[in-house]
Amino acid sequence: MPIGEFRSDQARDRFLTVYDDAVHRLWPSSSVDSDVVTSFGTTRVHRLGSGDRTPFVLLPGSGGPSLMWHDYVGRLAADRPVITIDPVGEPGPSVQTRAITSGDEWSCWLGEVLAGLGVGRAHLVGTSYGGWIALRHALRSPQAVAGLVLLDPGGFGKVSRKFVAWIIACGLTGFAPRPVRHALARPLRNASLREDDLMPLVKASFGFRRKHIPPTPLTDDDLERITAPTLLLVGGHSQLYDARAVATRVTTRMPHAVAEVIPEAGHDLVLWHPDELAARMVAFAADASAPA
Repeated sequence: MPIGEFRSDQARDRFLTVYDDAVHRLWPSSSVDSDVVTSFGTTRVHRLGSGDRTPFVLLPGSGGPSLMWHDYVGRLAADRPVITIDPVGEPGPSVQTRAITSGDEWSCWLGEVLAGLGVGRAHLVGTSYGGWIALRHALRSPQAVAGLVLLDPGGFGKVSRKFVAWIIACGLTGFAPRPVRHALARPLRNASLREDDLMPLVKASFGFRRKHIPPTPLTDDDLERITAPTLLLVGGHSQLYDARAVATRVTTRMPHAVAEVIPEAGHDLVLWHPDELAARMVAFAADASAPA
């Protein structure tokens, strides 16, 4: 199976130039960056915050490097250490050298990253594809997961043609003039089209070939085996699946899960009210770490 890579050296240089500029403008200067070597390639990580509390580990959705969390990291790092990860196989400074062919291998990759950082246990925060990776890690390495915060995650059904069509429509709209992008953000239910600070990065990402496997759906048995405290937030207009059906299934099947539908949001949930969502993450982590 092929690996994800830039289409050319020029495409890589163009993306990394835009990436570095966005880091300079949007990312806290206190971030300590490093590369972790894994059996799947070299992974760039960013560490913020201090203290000995169980850290947050933030996993972006497909196509979105760790910069997508720029509105969250400062707020979360005020509470406890924060680690954000640029996954291999995505546009960014990480470099994939081996294909990842299953959810277990994604969990293996994440486990190697965290082991390389000396992190034995973490609160995993993931959106979309990153949420699915977090779920797979909670299945394979339950002892390593103190809690899960999932924002419209993958893994609760097959990726539909409707979702793929939405992704394509949003991608094409990203190249439209700013007034058009902003006008279409509401009917397309994609707040990222208003993210002017990151739009150059989105455009540059088209110079990258992604080769990820689709997120395989979790079975009821899988969900019953995930015992970590879980906060699931899903967009009421999620383009990925029936949000209310997923919320009901999660609260029925996962022994320690709380699920909530955010009525006005779609799959772009992570971009809705970051202040409020970050505060909920902090409160959730405190509750999950409290003695029973």
